[in-house]
Amino acid sequence: MLRQNLRLVFVGTAASTRSAAMGHYYAHPGNRFWRAIFEAGLTQRRYQPDEFRALLPLGIGFTDLNKSQAGMDHQLTTDAIDVAGFRAKIARFSPKAIAFTSKKAASLFYGRPTGTIAFGRQPLPEGHTEVFVLTSPSGAASGHWSLEPWRELATWFLSREQT
Repeated sequence: MLRQNLRLVFVGTAASTRSAAMGHYYAHPGNRFWRAIFEAGLTQRRYQPDEFRALLPLGIGFTDLNKSQAGMDHQLTTDAIDVAGFRAKIARFSPKAIAFTSKKAASLFYGRPTGTIAFGRQPLPEGHTEVFVLTSPSGAASGHWSLEPWRELATWFLSREQT
């Protein structure tokens, strides 16, 4: 869900099977996304997955690198990852920032192993778009969970004037 003048676009690898079935981003009850954006301070209240469109007026959009498949990262085929298409969308819509909701999505974008990707704001912005890498909110990634990169994103987001 993209449009012009977004301040922030959350980018996943692909929708989970539950999210795809429901038609809502981050819809699995074990996913921390909606709690994280509230607890980090990005939103004034805790939204529910079926309210994802309500974030557009806040300047927040959503997309995935793989728009043709759903499931966990290990279930996806690499040929369905469309980094070139994603880059074209970012060039077209020019959001102020993109935030990958996992190291896996960021590693696909950068074409580097996940071990070489750091969490938080990335040192070399992509064009004029800031890039952040967040810990995965998926319940399957609980062992690596930290709210800190989300807080860093919120600090950046709140320090920018709404356009």
